Amino acid sequence: MLDFFTIFSKGGLVLWCFQGVRGPAAAATAPVNALIRSVLLQERGGNNSFTHEALTLKYKLDNQFELVFVVGFQKILTLTYVDKLIDDVHREFRDKYRNEFQQKGALGLLNGTFDFKDDFMRLLRDAEESSKVRAPTVMKTFEQSLKSQKTVKCMIETRGEKPKEKVKNKKNKGSKKDGTEAAAAPSKASAGDKQLSAAGEKEELTKDEILQKNREEFFRRHMKAGEKSRSPKPDAQKEKGKKPRVWDLGNSNAKVLDYSNSATNGSAEACPVEEFDPDMALGDKNREPGRLYDLEYESDDEAEEEKVVQNPSKPSAKKGGLGGMFGMLKGLVGSKSLTREDMDPVLEKMKDHLIAKNVAAEIAVQLCESVAKKLEGKVMGTFTTVTSTVKQALQEALVQILQPQRRVDVLRDVMDAQRHRRPYVVTFCGVNGVGKSTNLAKISFWLIENGFSVLIAACDTFRAGAVEQLRTHTRRLNALHPPESHGGRTMVQLYEKGYGKDAAGIAMEAISYARNQGFDVVLVDTAGRMQDNAPLMTALAKLIAVNAPDLVLFVGEALVGNEAVDQLVKFNKALADHSMAQTPRLIDGIVLTKFDTIDDKVGAAISMTYITSKPIVFVGTGQTYCDLRSLNAKAVVAALMKA
Repeated sequence: MLDFFTIFSKGGLVLWCFQGVRGPAAAATAPVNALIRSVLLQERGGNNSFTHEALTLKYKLDNQFELVFVVGFQKILTLTYVDKLIDDVHREFRDKYRNEFQQKGALGLLNGTFDFKDDFMRLLRDAEESSKVRAPTVMKTFEQSLKSQKTVKCMIETRGEKPKEKVKNKKNKGSKKDGTEAAAAPSKASAGDKQLSAAGEKEELTKDEILQKNREEFFRRHMKAGEKSRSPKPDAQKEKGKKPRVWDLGNSNAKVLDYSNSATNGSAEACPVEEFDPDMALGDKNREPGRLYDLEYESDDEAEEEKVVQNPSKPSAKKGGLGGMFGMLKGLVGSKSLTREDMDPVLEKMKDHLIAKNVAAEIAVQLCESVAKKLEGKVMGTFTTVTSTVKQALQEALVQILQPQRRVDVLRDVMDAQRHRRPYVVTFCGVNGVGKSTNLAKISFWLIENGFSVLIAACDTFRAGAVEQLRTHTRRLNALHPPESHGGRTMVQLYEKGYGKDAAGIAMEAISYARNQGFDVVLVDTAGRMQDNAPLMTALAKLIAVNAPDLVLFVGEALVGNEAVDQLVKFNKALADHSMAQTPRLIDGIVLTKFDTIDDKVGAAISMTYITSKPIVFVGTGQTYCDLRSLNAKAVVAALMKA
């Protein structure tokens, strides 16, 4: 049973609505609004189904008249006739009011009256009847089977005759296979002739001679195999056991490397000021302190346009002046609406191009499917090609995907937490080796330059050297921003309890310590973990559920392709499954690292934002503390669409 069926324009004007269950007239408003926000506006139309709470919504777009057809029903129901119903309603509604749409346009939508209830009920009854249980299929009789066509004579094999080979009809049989079979045929024949001649010779010899000949042949083979297996022994055997490597510049004194007895929790003794070259840590000298610059990318659009213009002119020169001119006009003038057959070759090339740019294969397919649904039936503009139309639609879809539904403004949120006299807590999570600690230090530097004090919580109690790495970053950050430059206030401190401890407990103590000491921000570093490791994912869900951070950032590297989808889906699923809260806390944003290593293969940014609908908050672009950027959607799309 349907909950509702509604038809509205892409401008938001409801033309007709049917409500199948009793209730308020606005019962369909919330699901349809969720569909518009999450799917239609975000260019995620690759799948024609959408789930909102207890309802499943299916929709169909009419791009010629800018209409949307939506049907909603309970997701526990399996209604097989919904797809047929929505196609029939779409066809019937278009045919009935086609003249009104074409002649009056937008005024026809505003002033028109659409009496469609009787037609809809008829189509609904037809669809329900067509989906009723069909009669069971009757089994074939023996006379109808292939076995009955065989006679007893064809099954009898006479002695001396070869059985007929079974013919296999394989459509994908290549010419290469046929060639190899043809080449192998003469060799098989020659081998057969040799065997027959050998058999004839053996028949002429006596039994003793045959036995003697076989013995000689056996010994000859055995001696050859023995000679091959023999190898000269090495002069000196390798000594067994391992020897420790002695480094040329090594230090035999282990006390120099022992940091286990040092003071903790960000005191001045624990983080002495380190003397080093600040230019190496800062990089760009002309930068504006505290500013988060956008990603930059120089596109070659003008060169690409010149190539596109020059390529069509080559075949026209061969065909002649008039033929080339008319052919070019025929390809350019928008005289018909786009069909799926027109777009399929272009979309296939676009899909391969996206996959080559490191977009996950599943995401590339869904993007092309969304563009196809958006353009199907749309009348092309004058002097436009199918390729340019599809490319423009794909660019708009990619920019829309990279622009978040809710922008994460960290500085504004930190100031809001300051007004409530509590620290702003950020938790970093991700797989091993993606750069969580390094980019945490970059974000610490950015926050310090904006005047906020930072407490780093060392909750990676598993990886050897994790605490020492954060301690080194803390010393360097204090060297760049000493307390003397901030009125005697230490801007960054480290809170650590060593290794092998409970990470959730350390994070809770660090937040309490920051609240008592007046820190503005707490950055929680966690251990790297694979998305398939259930115990570690349970521990991460516990840390997030117990401490309730203000922002949960997933740190992922820009080098991944299909793995990005698997990581984010399983991280979100693990956080939802292992959380004890009724509304589990999931990932709020993404930190994309190692962006300077990928050139124009920026597809990981598309894959991550598409699968989670979460924004990329920070982008790591280098090794210095200043190599932190905010995402520029247009720059990423320009790099992605570059040939």
